[in-house]
Amino acid sequence: MQFGKDMVLRLLIVDDSVEAAEAIVSALRNSGIAVRPTRPESEQELAALILQHPPDLVLAARNSRHVSLAKLMQAVDASGKDLPVLVMMEAVDETALLGIMEIGARGIVLRSNIGHLQHRVRSEWADLEARRSLRKLEAQVRETERRCDALIDSSRDPIAYIHEGMHIRANAAYLEMFGFESFEDIEGMSLLDLVAPGQVDGFKQLLKQLSKGEPPPPSYETQARTLDGNAFPAVMEFTPATYEGEHCLQVVLRRQEIDPELAREVEALRQRDQVTGLLNRATFLRQLEDAVADAAHGDAHHGLLLVEPDHYNQLLQEIGLDQADQLIAACGQRLREAIGADDVAARFGEHQFAVLTLRSDHQHTSDLAERLRAAFSERVIEAGQLALSATASIGGVQIGEKIASVTAVLGKASQCLQSAADIGGNRSELFDPGAADRAEEERIAAWVARIRDALDADRFVMNYQPLINLHGEPIEMYEAYLRMQSAGPDDGSELVQPLSFLQIAEEHGLLWEIDRWVVGKAIQVIGERMRQGKRTTLLVKITQASLQDESLQQHIVEQLAKHGADGKLLVLQLPESKVFTNLRAAQEFQSRVYHYGVRVGLEQFGAGLNSFQLLNHFDAAFLKIDRGYMEDLTSHPDHQQRVREIAEKARELGRQTIAEFVQDAASMSLLFAAGIDYAQGHFLAAAGPEMDYDFQ
Repeated sequence: MQFGKDMVLRLLIVDDSVEAAEAIVSALRNSGIAVRPTRPESEQELAALILQHPPDLVLAARNSRHVSLAKLMQAVDASGKDLPVLVMMEAVDETALLGIMEIGARGIVLRSNIGHLQHRVRSEWADLEARRSLRKLEAQVRETERRCDALIDSSRDPIAYIHEGMHIRANAAYLEMFGFESFEDIEGMSLLDLVAPGQVDGFKQLLKQLSKGEPPPPSYETQARTLDGNAFPAVMEFTPATYEGEHCLQVVLRRQEIDPELAREVEALRQRDQVTGLLNRATFLRQLEDAVADAAHGDAHHGLLLVEPDHYNQLLQEIGLDQADQLIAACGQRLREAIGADDVAARFGEHQFAVLTLRSDHQHTSDLAERLRAAFSERVIEAGQLALSATASIGGVQIGEKIASVTAVLGKASQCLQSAADIGGNRSELFDPGAADRAEEERIAAWVARIRDALDADRFVMNYQPLINLHGEPIEMYEAYLRMQSAGPDDGSELVQPLSFLQIAEEHGLLWEIDRWVVGKAIQVIGERMRQGKRTTLLVKITQASLQDESLQQHIVEQLAKHGADGKLLVLQLPESKVFTNLRAAQEFQSRVYHYGVRVGLEQFGAGLNSFQLLNHFDAAFLKIDRGYMEDLTSHPDHQQRVREIAEKARELGRQTIAEFVQDAASMSLLFAAGIDYAQGHFLAAAGPEMDYDFQ
């Protein structure tokens, strides 16, 4: 199991000490485990966290006072969730270990041994994921068994399951062959009772061999006997199977016909509707089941269409009830003429037809639906001596992996059919569960093309927002915000915000290229301002993708030399959470760019359990306070207190602080009083394409 890549451990820490909890989080992150921590302050908060934000794992201090270990285990038990608890201890003795096991904890962790902590967390998380995977597999097995049961029930082959010679399951075809009305009539009956008297001794010997574990023969010819005593030649095929967890034998029994050609003709007649010559409902359902099973494996897509003549009761009144079969036969003929050679058509109900088109994509199924609609609307239907003008409503489903259930397929097709009929008929509606995915794929592909075009054609631009020094001498400082032009600069283009495209860029490996453009543009602007006699400090955001990209460092060196810019005027910003989860890479990156004067700052600072713990390992030049603390700052005393704490600790460590998203004068006063170094926001100045703020 790979940790820290695409998986995040939701960790609940029960500990009276915030610093101790943050140290645990830091140790796990440093070992490559991405952690999303929470820490309850009370029993009520614990219950809410387990209910609303279920964790993957709980680390609990044995002697916690805010939330006792006993109350924690009660809350975990009450939740009914598979939530492993590890108890943190300084030392272990036999009595304590047994006591912890008795209350239901999964194990212990030696708090002072970081290696043991990391090992136990990894091991317990892996076990949890294994249990989750097992439950998922069990659910899939149950669903597969359900589908197999449905397939067996609808099969025309007579099938039974035998355990120790007794019937434990039989499908409708099997019951029909022997003349039973329900399975209750045959349940527990010996298979010997369905064998003709003259064949019993030989069949007993076969059953004894099978009970000893000997492999069954490929087939066994015998004389079977129906409920009323009539014997008929039969062939039995045995296959080892399990039913409800018990080992048993699956028996497929087929009647032997004297004339094979006659048998084929009889079977063909059994599969057809006698009025239309199309397949009957039972035969069509078997083919539909096969198509759905095929789609469930992701191998192919198929289309199902349900067709009904509009206003059928009115048509019957026009021609008379005695002509109903002729009307249905004419509709069936019209259907047969419109479908393709490989399409399968059936009479599915009294006046409802079904068409299964195999290996069909959305466009092909839609075209077939339109062809069927036109076949009814554009020509009259001849029923006997009468010619009728009739239209049809069509409801369909594109069968794929996302709707791989016969019940769901038929349900959706029926809904679409009803919807088409309710709004007047003579129309088709097609449900495609992949339509949303297809539209999303097209949308993402369009965004990827736009991003690549913006990189190639230089369609990215920068907007700049000033940062105001609240205490010292005015310093010309801006933050640069990335924007993307939606079209060419002469085409009336609009600027697109980064939230619209950065996620897509990350998923398609384009972030590092965007970072290079941002940094290169910032250095170019710094150089241009220097040549104008202005020393402008510029803050720009980069992403975690650049932490692994050594080429960005070389790009910075080349751009500084090319534009004659001072690296001390460039500040690169990284989110605190990304530095936490990529600490080693962030440290190495910072060390490399520091040689050229470039500084690195942290944004979204204060969102962690103890953000200042990070500063013991990462020398950030600026701390930009998480904007969550700035929203409605004047009406949240807790936020005000947190801002003051950050400012005070930052001064002690010699770090400068920035408050963004400043909304009003009252917030400015609070920030000034708290000792925040810089402020920015729309209240002071909005971001724009020009650097024209008067810092004096």
